[in-house]
Amino acid sequence: MFLYGYGPLLLAGTIRTIELSFLSLATAVVLGLLGATAKLSFRRPLRVLGSCYTTLIRSVPDLVLMLLLFYSIQIAINNLTDALGLPQFDIDPFAAGVLTIGFIYGGYFTETFRGAFLSVPRGQLEAGAAYGMSGTLVFRRILFPQMMRFAIPGIGNNWQVLVKATALVSIIGLADIVKAAQDAGKSTFKMFFFILCAAFIYMLITTVSNLVLAWLAKQYSSGVRHAEL
Repeated sequence: MFLYGYGPLLLAGTIRTIELSFLSLATAVVLGLLGATAKLSFRRPLRVLGSCYTTLIRSVPDLVLMLLLFYSIQIAINNLTDALGLPQFDIDPFAAGVLTIGFIYGGYFTETFRGAFLSVPRGQLEAGAAYGMSGTLVFRRILFPQMMRFAIPGIGNNWQVLVKATALVSIIGLADIVKAAQDAGKSTFKMFFFILCAAFIYMLITTVSNLVLAWLAKQYSSGVRHAEL
């Protein structure tokens, strides 16, 4: 029997991992843009807040942060329900995984976007404003397209690491690829085989991601002349 009958379980875990990865990526991108804007702000409190955020992410291991965030969110919800006289409920592991991974990698995306913003010549932004463009139009037509060209390599690296980091959510009870492989391995006493299957699935996801990222890099580099070696 294919995969000893645990093929559907691994498939469900794979789908859950992909969903978790994309939703965490969306959360991290939003937080990264906000963090980069804060660190580049002329207002000192915003710069300090952005710096504290990235320093925290860089200083504390992902696993520790995940446990801290997961249990702190649960404790905060319990305190709120107690104060309101409502029954307690457990936070959904999937939502907790999205929030924690998104929060963690938002710090890395902050630095990626900050560097990309700084790479766009300021004169072009001033020229857009001189032509009467609004701030939103300057961002959409001048800053964002060029910023993405500089950010794509960093986004690709962060995405690859984020996908692999989703394996950590198995510790909070989420049925991802790793959890499915562990359950299948314990039931069949073929742990090595199913962990190897999980590794292959992660490798397949990252390989497809590399192809998509290469296509995106080509799209955002349209019209850019590269130096010949």
